[in-house]
Amino acid sequence: MFSKILIANRGEIACRIIRTARRMGVATVAVYSDADAGSMHVAMADEAVRIGPPPVAESYLDGERIVAAALMTGAEAIHPGYGFLSENPDFVDRVVNAGLIFIGPSATSIRAMGLKDAAKRLMEKAGVPVVPGYHGEAQDIVLLASKATEIGFPVLIKARAGGGGRGMRRVDHADDFAEALSSARREAKAAFGDDRVLVEKYVEKPRHIEVQVFGDNYGNVVHLFERDCSAQRRHQKVIEEAPAPGMTDEMRAAMTEAAVTAAKAISYSGAGTIEFIVDASQGLRPDRFWFMEMNTRLQVEHPVTEMITGVDLVEWQLRVAYGEALPKRQDEIELDGHAFEARLYAEDAAKGFLPATGTLHHLWFPDEPAPGTSLRVETGVREGDTISPFYDPMIAKLVVHGPDRETALDALGDMLAETEIAGSTVNTAFLAALAADPDFAAGDVDTGLIGRKQDALTAIPEPSEGFVTAAALAVSGLSETASPDDPWSALAGYAHFHAAPKRVALRYGEQEIRAAVSVVNGKTEIALIPAPLSPPHKGMGDSEAPRLSEKETHESKRSASSLWGGVRGGGNPPPRLARWPGHITIFDGPVSYMFSVPDPLERAEEAGGGADSLRAPMPGLVKVVRAAVGDTVAKGQPLLVLEAMKMEHTIAAPHDGVVAEIATEGSQVTDGATLVRFAEAGE
Repeated sequence: MFSKILIANRGEIACRIIRTARRMGVATVAVYSDADAGSMHVAMADEAVRIGPPPVAESYLDGERIVAAALMTGAEAIHPGYGFLSENPDFVDRVVNAGLIFIGPSATSIRAMGLKDAAKRLMEKAGVPVVPGYHGEAQDIVLLASKATEIGFPVLIKARAGGGGRGMRRVDHADDFAEALSSARREAKAAFGDDRVLVEKYVEKPRHIEVQVFGDNYGNVVHLFERDCSAQRRHQKVIEEAPAPGMTDEMRAAMTEAAVTAAKAISYSGAGTIEFIVDASQGLRPDRFWFMEMNTRLQVEHPVTEMITGVDLVEWQLRVAYGEALPKRQDEIELDGHAFEARLYAEDAAKGFLPATGTLHHLWFPDEPAPGTSLRVETGVREGDTISPFYDPMIAKLVVHGPDRETALDALGDMLAETEIAGSTVNTAFLAALAADPDFAAGDVDTGLIGRKQDALTAIPEPSEGFVTAAALAVSGLSETASPDDPWSALAGYAHFHAAPKRVALRYGEQEIRAAVSVVNGKTEIALIPAPLSPPHKGMGDSEAPRLSEKETHESKRSASSLWGGVRGGGNPPPRLARWPGHITIFDGPVSYMFSVPDPLERAEEAGGGADSLRAPMPGLVKVVRAAVGDTVAKGQPLLVLEAMKMEHTIAAPHDGVVAEIATEGSQVTDGATLVRFAEAGE
């Protein structure tokens, strides 16, 4: 076995590979950009080498630097993980030419499957069914549009290189084809350096079912059953499961046979995935599935396959790359139970799954499974780490296994409900809503499920009065939730002659909340006051704050114990919460409510007004500008396209107005930077 390998990746997959390598007695070398100098994968590895600044083109995509790092540290092989250089045949050639071993398929196999159009032509020759469409070389817009008309709308425009939903657009009408093609090409060029596309028939009730295959250097190829990845948003997987719900023996035999045939057609060695699109309008039928593409690498969702087969796929990768035969024959691989994986991202599901950044001030995952189930957390971050705008915003993959689908799904719901993250907007509540959706729970899922129910799945209920009160109490310092580092918290609210209420201010979204907290006869009482809180004068302390009127106090006064069953023992426990700089996060199962503690001076500045503007939701590159100064725009009208975290995000007008200023095309903007300023009255 190898004595030392270099991992040409970052985040959770780098950590995942390190764990298996360590168990096998293989030393590891991590590589890192400046943004990842203090990251988890760097800390876990035996050695680490800096390879450049944060942009991926200058670090994780710099094959020359990565190979040099391997040679410098004495590594014998390079594991690419997934993404970055994992499916780059030129990188494989560079590794091999340097006298190193690439832990993955040959450059020839990657080239054969790397371009979707060529791969589909190859699969047709091998007898594997493919989706009807245009897979040719010509890229003239008139030709592509005519082919789309021949195929029949709706059609799917797909980048011929790469994956992950990038460079992919559904087109329902001929009038929309040109705009969708332009957008797909831009995104494909930015993500893969190749803007060529193919056009395929869009399947109306599609399911995405893929088969895990594994080959060695001796002509052996096996499958490790299927995964269902139909729960997708924006063509990116959200919750994956194995096996596929509703799978029949006949359908499984046909799909796995086609997958093994596809792998053998290119003499495949290593871990790979054959992805099929399935027409589920009449259930799962052997004549209703078609080859989409092959991913010549380890998949993000590989843990669900490991959970149902008991196989460590990374260990198999190392053994096969070292020259060993496959550890098991096909008849030795058994399917046991059911597994789910949920992808936990820093993103705002309610705002179109907009990626988020931030520091993970509080991070906790459950580690005790329910009886008869098992769980694992795949992550590359720790509490205190920052979600960078330079890379994919994944926080963790939550994986569960149970004896059957219902039990496993219940375990996933429990795991999501117990997970706590504060410091960034996350999609935990959305994942829990999807897992609890009646159609998903019944296994009636297709790639359009999330789109059809997006509003319901991403809706967050308003925080209850009890949660608002809990946040106010935590800010006041008059409870056990006060910071243990505050030596004066024990005296907070004390008055010798009268009960002086402590005034606190909170903000939830755009709503400002004020409350008064006091201790009367040993009992904590809270008055929530609906009226707006005017900014206090500079230097005003709690003792100088205006007193609550008797009417205000009696209208909303509540005993803390009456709201959640007692703060200091007795009844139900208080809500779970996390305090972090300037904020309180309250957890209600998978839902989290973030309250901020406004700075009085900031409130005063905001009250002073300012131009009506539209700000950048994250750092990024202004890719396209669709309006000019002086234009009259309508609410919802696209104004510009922001490229961030490897995806394009359309920024639309929040209301009707006239553009007074707008960012320039090609400009790099920071989080919160003004993108558009609207003219004020009379301007």
